[in-house]
Amino acid sequence: MYIIIAILAFGVLIAIHEFGHFIAAKASGVKVNEFSIGMGPVLLKKQGKETQYSLRLLPIGGFCAMEGEDEDTGDERAFTRQGFWKKALILVAGAGMNFLLGFLIVACIYSSAGAFVTNEVVETVEGFQYAENGIEAGDRIWSIDGHRVFYSSDFSMYMSRAGETVDMVVLRDGEKVLLKDYGLKPAEYADGVRYGLTFGSVKADFWQKLKYTSYTSWNFVRMVWMGLSDLVTGAVGLREMSGVVGIVGTINDVGQQVEEETQSVWAAIEEIMYLVAFIAVNLAVMNLLPIPALDGGRIFFLFINLVIEKIFRKKLDPKYEGYIHAAGMLLLLGLMAVIMVSDVLKLIK
Repeated sequence: MYIIIAILAFGVLIAIHEFGHFIAAKASGVKVNEFSIGMGPVLLKKQGKETQYSLRLLPIGGFCAMEGEDEDTGDERAFTRQGFWKKALILVAGAGMNFLLGFLIVACIYSSAGAFVTNEVVETVEGFQYAENGIEAGDRIWSIDGHRVFYSSDFSMYMSRAGETVDMVVLRDGEKVLLKDYGLKPAEYADGVRYGLTFGSVKADFWQKLKYTSYTSWNFVRMVWMGLSDLVTGAVGLREMSGVVGIVGTINDVGQQVEEETQSVWAAIEEIMYLVAFIAVNLAVMNLLPIPALDGGRIFFLFINLVIEKIFRKKLDPKYEGYIHAAGMLLLLGLMAVIMVSDVLKLIK
């Protein structure tokens, strides 16, 4: 059941992304030739007034095929004939819809919350060896090595990635206090608190739910950037990346594990939806990277074209940009194929 939920979730994420491009294009007066969910052979199609709506076999993508997307077709409603801001709006809309979906899913999950754990230290456990030298009860952890801390899980996340010491800022009596080169380390305390700190909580009223939904959505963005940073620095390798197959497998495993632990299907679905929200935000961030074939790559070329037009008083031929995006798409498909094979091999093992 959880595998089916995962596949459906991917379909929704793709549909929402492409729908963002679609509604932005329509609102901007750009002609859309085809709006498709999925790639490959057509399973179902319906011809509208000017747009063909399609459902295709492979649930690994989708597209919003606009008139003159990669070349000037001479049509005044072609994408290439539009101004800078219209193009930028259309390209950003897909990622914007993914982020909005992730935000709304988190909001729905938090709608039933009774309280949220904050970043305020309400007490230090017995045996806490750093109380006289740094953190005190009543402090609010503001940042760790420059990273803003919104709630206790942020504290644990950034401390787990820190070195021997950190530069920690706390709010104490309304003022920010810098704890320079602070050597707070995890330890085994009697009550199981890893860092010897107990954090407070706040009642989850409407505004707190909205605030913590915003915090969580922003944390998803930060987690994606941390993952990209680890990939660039070599902290993680390509083998540790997961594609559609791996993510579906993970969602299925999480669903089964939570159901076994809680004896509740709804608890498992809630945990899965939390993962889907993270994936939605992940897609939003990744799609805005300046990589050919991605929305971010196309936005990058908008700026390149703007600079060329300002300097040389002429536009770059759209077909050359199209060649670059086509090459980028081939490389991305190749990478996806490699990751998919790796995921399958992991499942076999």
